Amino acid sequence: MTSDQKNNRIYLKDYAAPDFHIPNTELEFHLNKNRTRVRSRLQIERNGLHRRPLVLHGEKLDLISVSLNNQKLNGNDWVRSDSTLTLDLATDHAVLEIETEINPAANSELSGLYASADTLCTQCEPEGFRRITYFLDRPDVLSQYRVTLQALKSEYPVLLSNGDLIETRNEGGHHTLVWEDPHPKPSYLFALVAGRLEFLENRFTTQSGTEVQLRVYARSRDLSQCHYALTALRDSMAWDEKTYGREYDLSQYNIVAVEDFNMGAMENKGLNVFNTRYVLALPETATDHDYRSVRDVIGHEYLHNWSGNRVTLRDWFQLSLKEGFTVFREQQFSADHGSAGVKRIEDANLVRTQQFREDAGPMTHPVRPESFVEINNFYTLTVYIKGAEVVRMLSHLVGEAAFFKGCTHYFEHHDGQAVTTDDFVSAIEHASGADLNQFRRWYDQSGTPRLCARGSFDAEHSRYHLWMGQSNPDRSGHDQPPLQIPVAVALFDQSGNPVETAQSGNTPKRHEHMLELNETESTFIFEGVAHPPIVSLLRGFSAPVVLETDRKDADLAVLAGHDNDPFSRWDAGQTLARKEILRWMNASDEPTLDDQFVRAFGETLRAHFDDLAFQALALRLPDESYLSEMLEIIDPARLHLARHTVMTELATQFKEQFFDHYQTLQPAGPYQRNAKSAGERAMRNLCLSYLMVLGETDITHLALNQLKSADNMTDAIAALTTLANQPGEARHEAL
Repeated sequence: MTSDQKNNRIYLKDYAAPDFHIPNTELEFHLNKNRTRVRSRLQIERNGLHRRPLVLHGEKLDLISVSLNNQKLNGNDWVRSDSTLTLDLATDHAVLEIETEINPAANSELSGLYASADTLCTQCEPEGFRRITYFLDRPDVLSQYRVTLQALKSEYPVLLSNGDLIETRNEGGHHTLVWEDPHPKPSYLFALVAGRLEFLENRFTTQSGTEVQLRVYARSRDLSQCHYALTALRDSMAWDEKTYGREYDLSQYNIVAVEDFNMGAMENKGLNVFNTRYVLALPETATDHDYRSVRDVIGHEYLHNWSGNRVTLRDWFQLSLKEGFTVFREQQFSADHGSAGVKRIEDANLVRTQQFREDAGPMTHPVRPESFVEINNFYTLTVYIKGAEVVRMLSHLVGEAAFFKGCTHYFEHHDGQAVTTDDFVSAIEHASGADLNQFRRWYDQSGTPRLCARGSFDAEHSRYHLWMGQSNPDRSGHDQPPLQIPVAVALFDQSGNPVETAQSGNTPKRHEHMLELNETESTFIFEGVAHPPIVSLLRGFSAPVVLETDRKDADLAVLAGHDNDPFSRWDAGQTLARKEILRWMNASDEPTLDDQFVRAFGETLRAHFDDLAFQALALRLPDESYLSEMLEIIDPARLHLARHTVMTELATQFKEQFFDHYQTLQPAGPYQRNAKSAGERAMRNLCLSYLMVLGETDITHLALNQLKSADNMTDAIAALTTLANQPGEARHEAL
């Protein structure tokens, strides 16, 4: 990899394979908070016929000694800079031994080995390993690691590293543990933790019958809050086996919760390190949302075992290869363990409200950037979240069965390799037979595409014509080449009943069609449409685009009350609610609620839902921060009043239904942590929030009673929030 000398910018086009490989790495640590001695023994192999020197990365290291093939070298045998150690190798194979010292306590950047209170911990992604020892610190250098940890047992009774524990020795006040990871991995996945920690333990038996020891390490005061983390880990392992056929490959899996961990969570092979906020959870201190966060983050890091660790990335430009793919897998895992509709809405909303903003700003970049100055700046929503949407689109385009077949091919064909996003797309092509050459543009183009859709009904031929066009100008305003966009579409009649149609070309009749827009514009024809339909577009948020349509409010009201796609139903309802609140805000007199909006709201409130979490979300009005983005001039007081007034009008009209729901959903017993109970809490608390805006004494007593009797943080916070917004004695009592 070369760089622009003027601004130190590194370019994807300049990628070159490493001059040397390191198939085996032995590390020995003598751990001390202020002075840690590190000895490395590296098996070096020249890659190719070149005679270039070996250039190792290293920063902020005190170099003690260097030996080559058992011969100690002197300072004339190497060239050292602030960031490299360079040696000439006379042979193609060599054993290099390096001894260095580092000061974990002085490592304020928390990159490499650092001290967190009385615990030593590492963070090596993306380029922290070079602060531990000299190495080829790049993701395409994969090595098998054997790690020996030695420390005073009184200071560091727990010593952890990657892989399986193969040896333990006690020598006076010191103890030594040896860890071995047989799976080649890049240096960014190395991990070490040492400290006074305790653990909870469980077991998991893989589909092939291997028993895996699972442990969560934390400080003793936090250990009682770690039980759910173990449950989430077991769920993740079982899900990846069932869904992707991926089995865990070591006999031990360790999670460590650290207060000062700066990356949130890290997927180091067999030794995941987490900030405590993503591990600790009890009903008394964690809401249902907090529990979901713990489950999803633990799932994300475990799922990296295959999408990132066993198959890793060639260079940091491919960051979305592991992160986008794993975010997508995490989203699937989360949807299967909770409300799939709510999960999809939350993910789509994150794209639309935050990632689109990143696309529109000065830091806009493709999912696979062309260049960077500092790789730490590319851990972005575009790489992670838009990257996940790109993977989801692949699944839409080739179909679920072919997608999973392609993932299996990807994992098995590239196991133990460092690869690229092109390799991933090629694996899907191999399994599906699809030509995805145009699709690759999603990885290369920056910005948010705009999708325009217009429809017309042909009564004479019982057809519906849907015209769609796309545009995605670059930063200079020039249109980029068209993308391959999957657009999920369904038709409904005026009463909200699904209509089955066939596309021109003798396709079978179905309710939902996955259209592919490959050109700048195209027209799609649906046969067998007897009456003017209502079209549901971009169902499930099938592509990360801005949708522009000519749909009327009457059509949106039908979709908000009847659409069988959760995202489209929620989106139609939110659009109507947004228009209604802004209409009230800008009205000179006191208007009444729009009949179409009220009808759609009432249909959703009265309908039977198995997924109560979705029902609650569909009935929630847009929040003020989102609404303020629709305004050129923001008047917070006026906006708050408009939203509150619309909410009060709805509560007045539907008081009986809200109250019935609230009473019906009273918990029958103590707190339960499952998707059904969480949905019931969400709907019950949603109803309470509407009822409380009426300001009636008996309802205020309901909220106070809920706060006092709540056996979980979700119900307590919900009641407290409504009371805090209610002036009077009840608020004083609650607070």
